[in-house]
Amino acid sequence: MKSHPFPPGFEPERYELDEPGRSRWLFPRRQFFKSLGAGVLVVLFAEAARGQESGNAGTNRRGGGGGNRPQELSAWLHIDEQGNVTVFTGKVEVGQNIRTTLTQIVSEELHSSLSSIRLVMADTLLTPFDAGTFGSRSTPDMGSQLRRVAATAREVLVDLASEQWKVDKSLLTSRDGKIWNGEKSISFGELTKGQKLTARVNDKAAITRPDQWKVAGTSVLKVNGRDIVTGKHRYTIDQKVPGLLHAKILRPPSFGSVLLSLDDSAAKQISGVEVYRDQGFVGVLAPDEWTARKGLLALLPQWKTEDQKSSNKDLFQTLRSTANFPQPEESKGPGDPLQLSATYTVSYIAHAPLEPRGAVAEWKDNGVTVWTGTQRPFGVRSEVAKALNLPEEKVRLIVPDTGSGYGGKHTGEAAIEAARLAQLSKKSVKLTWTREEEFTWAYFRPAGVMDIRSSVRADGLLQTWEHHNFNSGNSGLQMLYRVSQPKTAFHGSKSPLRQGSYRGLAATANHFARESHMDELAAALKMDPLEFRLKNTAEPRVAAVLNAAAKAFGWPGKKSTTSACGIAAGSEKGSFLATCAEVEIDPAKKTIRVVRVVQAFECGAIVNPDQLKNQNEGAIMMGIGGALWEQIDFADGKISNSRFSEYRVPRFRDTPQIEIVLVNRLDIPSIGAGETPIVGIAPAIANAVAAATGTRLRSLPLTLA
Repeated sequence: MKSHPFPPGFEPERYELDEPGRSRWLFPRRQFFKSLGAGVLVVLFAEAARGQESGNAGTNRRGGGGGNRPQELSAWLHIDEQGNVTVFTGKVEVGQNIRTTLTQIVSEELHSSLSSIRLVMADTLLTPFDAGTFGSRSTPDMGSQLRRVAATAREVLVDLASEQWKVDKSLLTSRDGKIWNGEKSISFGELTKGQKLTARVNDKAAITRPDQWKVAGTSVLKVNGRDIVTGKHRYTIDQKVPGLLHAKILRPPSFGSVLLSLDDSAAKQISGVEVYRDQGFVGVLAPDEWTARKGLLALLPQWKTEDQKSSNKDLFQTLRSTANFPQPEESKGPGDPLQLSATYTVSYIAHAPLEPRGAVAEWKDNGVTVWTGTQRPFGVRSEVAKALNLPEEKVRLIVPDTGSGYGGKHTGEAAIEAARLAQLSKKSVKLTWTREEEFTWAYFRPAGVMDIRSSVRADGLLQTWEHHNFNSGNSGLQMLYRVSQPKTAFHGSKSPLRQGSYRGLAATANHFARESHMDELAAALKMDPLEFRLKNTAEPRVAAVLNAAAKAFGWPGKKSTTSACGIAAGSEKGSFLATCAEVEIDPAKKTIRVVRVVQAFECGAIVNPDQLKNQNEGAIMMGIGGALWEQIDFADGKISNSRFSEYRVPRFRDTPQIEIVLVNRLDIPSIGAGETPIVGIAPAIANAVAAATGTRLRSLPLTLA
């Protein structure tokens, strides 16, 4: 595994950062000759681009391309003469509503109104370097940074007022965007006069304790919610620059195919069509998307295809056999009355974002400005620069608030494709992936095989635990319950499909395996699953969420031959949860329906309660999809269910009654909550199904034979 300049705790299973895309033409020029050579093909509908706007792609003056954060306060925050506050952060908004959370944090510490604060996010020219928006780090990491920034700015403003009024600063207070001396006040804008605040960020600036929060800790509405629901917000697909041409890319018929030849005569007969070839790249430009598609379909390529032997039918055998790890020998612990060994599996699933990958690239002054939806703006800027053989200061990457990512938008395929076409044509280019492209050429959540062996005493105390994960990753692999010397290990495999980050990473797989296994042990002991977990819990935060969920749910709930309830606990990224689920089984149709879910969640001090509930509800629905239906079908190097009509995701009618119980710990710093809420629902459903049917399903998605 290669090393990456990411913060401590960065999970190693972000495979997408090490593996090249399946589209070989995305390699930088110096790498093309290492790939299976094929000419680049570009179909261009020639139409002069007129009056292109400036796309200044100068150096990032707010932190450069390195990982060190700037210490200058002005790199993070500016107050104009009217008192409007502009805050700069490299984090992106992909639906997790971090724009609102960070605005609340700044408002709390700066003592300025929410309406006066505007965040500039994810613009590599304007914002400080940021490794990316992942790992539920935005609140604990960037939130802490901006809290210090705002507190420092508040102290600087107090100092300015103290100097201007010639009074001791201990006599001054700040509120409502003003500094006050008794009844006398001066606004922030009057103090700064629009000039930069020249201080350095003070890591020891006094910040507000959670029990004294007035803005943070409240359910502030989404700060740009009106723009989102009215259509005013401009996503990547809405960006417009003069002379914009639409792009389509020629894709191979299967993974590993190589372009041997191309007959482009029919394409050239279409008015305005030109064909460009530049090594391994393939694309189409046109005045509109439909014409671009016509040009693409007019091409007659000849491909050399590779023999692809793997398919989802032999997937788990492939993952185990390529891990080069022998099956451990059975061993019985001394005095252990019960041993259990079981294997659990999870399939590849797609991110299925509401907004597919896309990019708008504007070429100007031998540089390019790219608007795209990505979770790693600075990383994708580097990818674009390498692909175009440009210095990074000639590439500007701007990320409009994006319609979801779920870990699936770490790489910059669409940005690279649009930028390369812009470089070749010297024009502005817009590219939006189709749903089929999104399902085929993006990376997937890793499939995985989990082996667990355990032993337990007759009184219900765990004795031994051994958990091996093949392929999917380390996240969530650590043992949640009390065992003297648990053994956990991750074994990399040769994945047939391109795989990478997904909400919660491998924690969904490892929690499914562990919490299913815990229920199997409880059943063997004829012990209540909640009682069994509490008996083996050493962490008070786990016990707190288990008790909170069970109380709100009315555990153990009702049980019949077609209906029952299940429970699961979890911890990931420093937060804790417990999930209770009630399911109904239709024996004739062989279907599982989730009727009710109660989830207790704890992530330290809560910044925005309603927002946190929304995160939990969204994660639960997303997790239901992976638990019951979602899986990628593939064979012969092709994805066979590459559209929503063939790939089942949760629908409105699948939504159960959901109750979120928030455990607010004001004594613990705020922890991120974008990923963890997904990990408990699949095992809770599986445990409920086992309780209702007596049959243990150990593979996701859960299917009744």
